[in-house]
Amino acid sequence: MNLEERIKLSETRVFKTVFPNNTNHYDTLFGGTALSMMDEVAFIAATRFTRLRCVTVSSDRIDFTHPIPAGTIIELVGTVAEIGNTSMKVRVDIFVEQMYEQGREKAVSGLFTFVALDENNKPTKVLSKESV
Repeated sequence: MNLEERIKLSETRVFKTVFPNNTNHYDTLFGGTALSMMDEVAFIAATRFTRLRCVTVSSDRIDFTHPIPAGTIIELVGTVAEIGNTSMKVRVDIFVEQMYEQGREKAVSGLFTFVALDENNKPTKVLSKESV
């Protein structure tokens, strides 16, 4: 399998409903809750891509461009965006859609960096020669 196919196969999509218990006093999704969901989706995409143990080492520039109201559906999409020697960056976008209307818009986007670990918790190569 080539690299492009591997990236495509590791793309991760998760749908959730925004319930009032996850919102702030403005009835929109808490930013911290959105970040937690994004980190989880990024972790899944990184793990599916490498099939190794991966840990988050940083998050870069999280842009909240539209509020996410209670009572909406969100889709989180995680895609491997950059591959290094022992690390990779995963882009996660959150799209919001009204339950009873067509259409959706991007509400949040961010980049998460992961490091792959070996059995001794030491950084290891993201890609082996056999895996590409």
